[in-house]
Amino acid sequence: MPLQFGINLWPHQWQDVSRIEELGYDSAWTSEHIFFYFPTFDALTSLAAMAARTSRIRLGTAVLLLPLRPAALAAKEIASVDNISGGRVILGAGIGGEYTKEFEAVGVPVRERGARADEALRVLKLLYTQDNVQFEGLFTRLDGVTLAPKPVQPGGPPIWVAGRSEAAMRRAGRLGDGYLPYLFSPERFRDGLAKARGYAEKAGRDPSAITGAIYQFICLADNYNEAKSLAAADLSRRYNQPFEKIVDRYVVMGKAKDCAARLATFADAGVEHFILVPIVPAPADFMPHVEAYAAEVLPKMRA
Repeated sequence: MPLQFGINLWPHQWQDVSRIEELGYDSAWTSEHIFFYFPTFDALTSLAAMAARTSRIRLGTAVLLLPLRPAALAAKEIASVDNISGGRVILGAGIGGEYTKEFEAVGVPVRERGARADEALRVLKLLYTQDNVQFEGLFTRLDGVTLAPKPVQPGGPPIWVAGRSEAAMRRAGRLGDGYLPYLFSPERFRDGLAKARGYAEKAGRDPSAITGAIYQFICLADNYNEAKSLAAADLSRRYNQPFEKIVDRYVVMGKAKDCAARLATFADAGVEHFILVPIVPAPADFMPHVEAYAAEVLPKMRA
């Protein structure tokens, strides 16, 4: 399968998705938090709006914070957007935890987020494949209910499990269709994907069916040092912690040829689908950089 590339949009730029489709990207994505260090929209609401402006491109959540919703509500919302988009949704699912106040706000103990996500993934599969579903879990009770309409995609949208921990790798292998980490080096990605596929094999699933994807920060600039300074400042602000000493490891940056060369090392490590997350000097630079990737970086990768 050829490498695929998507763009993660800033919340207020959902309307630019039509241009991203025109540029030949394979997917467009949006992130979410209820409360965080910077403004965000609800991911599924954004995808529905993006679906109305596109016809071909896949649409994904990077990521949906699954434990913040009751599992049945999440199933309904995801199925609705898959229908609205004509079956183009990819569900990137994570457990969050970086901002505990959003868990407090919806009455979900942050320590339960992993168990809630595991149960929700099972509930999604049941509701998307069966009628008159009976289920008794720790957090969900279904007494002979049928979800209608079901997603356009048989069995529901592919689920790419996000996270950097061993638990996320295990969740991806046992319950997911893909593994989607962030802030990984190529070496760590190779190891994480191998572990996720190993868990899939232990669960009696086809390990090769686990898609390798990555949420990848990218900073295009006239030189490496300029990109490094910009990326360190952006990520330190974005995650409310210092990034100066680790930005080289996790961010693709520099001139177009430098970015392509670094992306190639991730592809060699097993990445099949890149979700590019632009780091730019100002919001007005976002789409010019996305256009520059399409013109200068992606052709080198696809060649």
